[in-house]
Amino acid sequence: MKNLLVALLLFPTFLFAQTAQEIITKMDNKLKGKSVKSENSITIVRPTYTREMTMVSWSLGKDYSLTLLTAPKRDAGGTFLNRDKEIWSYSPSIERIIKLPPSMMSQNWMGTDFTNDDLVQQSSLVTDYTHSFGKDETLEGYDCYQIIMIPKEDAAIVWGKVIVWVDKTEYMELKVEFYDEDGYLVNTMLGKNPKTFDGKLLPSVMEMIPADKPGNKTIMTTISMKFDITVDESFFTTRNMKSVTTND
Repeated sequence: MKNLLVALLLFPTFLFAQTAQEIITKMDNKLKGKSVKSENSITIVRPTYTREMTMVSWSLGKDYSLTLLTAPKRDAGGTFLNRDKEIWSYSPSIERIIKLPPSMMSQNWMGTDFTNDDLVQQSSLVTDYTHSFGKDETLEGYDCYQIIMIPKEDAAIVWGKVIVWVDKTEYMELKVEFYDEDGYLVNTMLGKNPKTFDGKLLPSVMEMIPADKPGNKTIMTTISMKFDITVDESFFTTRNMKSVTTND
C-alpha cells in the first residue's frame, strides 16, 4: 500500500516531465515557426573598428530559408539560399550564383563571428544531436534548463559538443556554448533583451563571442519578426535569389 501511494504521488511528475529533446524541440519551433520573415541588423565588433550590415530573411519550416542583404551599399542585393540542405550564395557584383560545399559550413559568414551553419542552420538541433540535462541555472533573471547536446555519429556537425540554456517558461535560447572535437570552447552566444515579436517573447539581441579572440564579437539585433507569413517552396529558388526584394 505504501509503495502504491508513492507511485500515485509521483505519477503526475512522470506524466508531465519533459525530456531534454522535447525542450530543444519547443525552443526550435518557437524561434522558427511554420514560416517567418525577419529584419535584422548585425554589428561586427573588433578591437580597432566596427562594421554594420542589415538584412531581411524569410524561412519556411526547417528546410527553406532566403536571406537578402540590404546594407551596406557594396553588399546590398547579395543573397543566401538554403533549400533541402543545399546552400547557395549570390553576389550582384560578379552576377554569379555559387553553391557552397559542406566544408564551408564551419567558416565565418560575411566576416562575422557566426558560421555559415549558424545562419542557415543546415544541421538540426533536434535530430542531429543526442540530448541530456546538465545543471539548471538562472540567466538574465530567467530559470533555465541546461541541455548538453552531442552530435550523432552520422550527422555532419562542425561542433564536438553544444551546451544550450533554455528558460523554463518561454523556451527562449539565452546562452549557447560551442565546443570543438577536443572539448575546447570556441564560441559563446548570449541571448539578451527579450521582446515580444508577433506574440512571441524572444531575445531581441544575440551576441556571438569567440573564446580565443579578446575584444571580438558579433551582435545580431532583431528589428522585426512576423510569423506564419504567406510563402511557399517556390519562393526559395536560385532564380529568385537575383530578384527578391524587401517587399516580398
